[in-house]
Amino acid sequence: MKVGTKRYMAPELLDETLNPDIFDSFKCVDIYAFSLVLWEIARRCYSQGIVEDYKPPFWDMVPSDPSFEDMRKVVVVDQYRPVIPNRWSSDTTLSQLSRTMKECWNQKPKARLTVLRLKKTLRKLWDDAQDDKLMDKNSLKDKIISEKIIDKMADV
Repeated sequence: MKVGTKRYMAPELLDETLNPDIFDSFKCVDIYAFSLVLWEIARRCYSQGIVEDYKPPFWDMVPSDPSFEDMRKVVVVDQYRPVIPNRWSSDTTLSQLSRTMKECWNQKPKARLTVLRLKKTLRKLWDDAQDDKLMDKNSLKDKIISEKIIDKMADV
């Protein structure tokens, strides 16, 4: 059961409590991993004149190539999650995205957002962000690309 990138493994994989007979268990694992990818993307978003350097999740808690035990201690035992910078709370989009990430990396798999709920939440975040600015041709192109990505998420 322990296959994949250790840094992105959900708690139930690390503590070996995942039930492989229930397909939804795997969806919950994917939502957890996706929330860490969202965190990585959000770190690189420009707000308040700041953008953080790229860092992988748990960069400050585990070695660059962590073991299963390293990740189990951080994610399962200590129940740590990546740090949400304070500046995100004053940015409407990053603040809402932070709440979404927290719901997706919940310790309890059944408490995580479903793919459909996540898709709707991300679509609303995108639409709200677009309402806040005038769109030129480049941002319209970005919107079309982003909508295609969000639509593909539902196919998973």
